[in-house]
Amino acid sequence: MTIIQTQPLTATSFEPFGDVIALKPTPDKIINQGKCGRHHDLANLDFSDGRAGISLFNAEPRSLPYALEMMERHPDGSQAFIPLSLSSFLVIVAADNGNTPATPQAFLTSPGQGINFHRNVWHGVLTPLQAPGLFAVIDRIGAGPNLQEHWFDEPYTITDA
Repeated sequence: MTIIQTQPLTATSFEPFGDVIALKPTPDKIINQGKCGRHHDLANLDFSDGRAGISLFNAEPRSLPYALEMMERHPDGSQAFIPLSLSSFLVIVAADNGNTPATPQAFLTSPGQGINFHRNVWHGVLTPLQAPGLFAVIDRIGAGPNLQEHWFDEPYTITDA
């Protein structure tokens, strides 16, 4: 059994895999009669044929230690997860190693952070750590398969740092 410890999610550490969606220190623009700060263009959405769609996912919470048995990727589009509560969630990613995931990395978001996986990035399933597990998801809607899965011979164990 290989143990992987979580690390805090930062824009720098997550950059090879995608974007961190979070408030900037100051908004890009003040709108709505001066009552709203717009933090603009926080993720690079990237789709081949198809279009961007918004869905709601309601995932059951998991707990740490977590057994990582499978990772997936989407070759035809990025995938953004925006929590609809101020709870942290677990984000697991891996570089590609000849069409299989390399050794995974695990991140814990801070409350209010979302993420956007770049197209074709290996990642774990949506893993909230407490209820509610409600997320807005922005991803590719289109014809054809956009999912590849890889099941590990032996699961990894993800623990808190």
